[in-house]
Amino acid sequence: MKSQREYSKTFSFELFPPKTDAGFEKLQNNVRALAEVGPRFFSVTYGAGGSTQERTFETVSWLRSKGIATAPHLSCIGSSREHVREILNHYTAENIQRIVALRGDMPSGMGEAGEFRYASELVEFIRKETGDRFKIEVAAYPEFHPQASTAEIDLRNFKRKVDAGANGAITQYFYNPDAYFQFVESCEQLGITLPIVPGIMPINNYSQLARFSDACGAEIPRWIRRRLQSFADDIESIRAFGIEVVTALCEHLLDQGAPGLHFYTMNQAGPTLKIWKNLGLSKTE
Repeated sequence: MKSQREYSKTFSFELFPPKTDAGFEKLQNNVRALAEVGPRFFSVTYGAGGSTQERTFETVSWLRSKGIATAPHLSCIGSSREHVREILNHYTAENIQRIVALRGDMPSGMGEAGEFRYASELVEFIRKETGDRFKIEVAAYPEFHPQASTAEIDLRNFKRKVDAGANGAITQYFYNPDAYFQFVESCEQLGITLPIVPGIMPINNYSQLARFSDACGAEIPRWIRRRLQSFADDIESIRAFGIEVVTALCEHLLDQGAPGLHFYTMNQAGPTLKIWKNLGLSKTE
């Protein structure tokens, strides 16, 4: 059975589609800086119920026009099979090679889930429609999905996505490496052997991070919270401490065999590139 250490390292960056033209111009500048280190791909998020669909398409098209490997997110909640089929056809025409397949969140005001209830159903549909045309990444939750009633149920749900045809997984961000390694071990006990790449969130803004973490169930260890709180509004100290903490986390993950890193850049090049430099990573192929 293949272990995480045996996979080649994959480094990738996540973007979200900006809402304004000014934001898109800023994104382009940050992508140019990030692309210099040669990530395997950039993923692009997709809003609840496809609410950012056109902006997602615009961002993906621009990335492809620059010859940058791109993995658009595709969330299925609230969508019909026909709509997802149209998106798959669009990405085939764009020569997209990889998709991040997600359930997604129910859009505000929408009462019905649509024709898909779970990400496993989306993965199964993509495989049925397109065969092996796309490499499919799915989400993994080392600290478990906030809506899962038990850890066992969450692991079984993850296995359904793998069995449906996923090629790899990207985790929710975390700051406790033991959660990741325990999750990987639990997956291996279920016979899951695909690469599970840790998601990495640089720390730039404590209040924003706390809000995100409370919403998605990602734990901020108490010692990190207390240190961040002690800096109050000293943004420079928060960022310096964040770079130190996240660099150490990444070093530990890679040293112990994690098959790469996926950075949630928040459309900012600086923090991710500082961590990259601290890790001594060379340009990837």
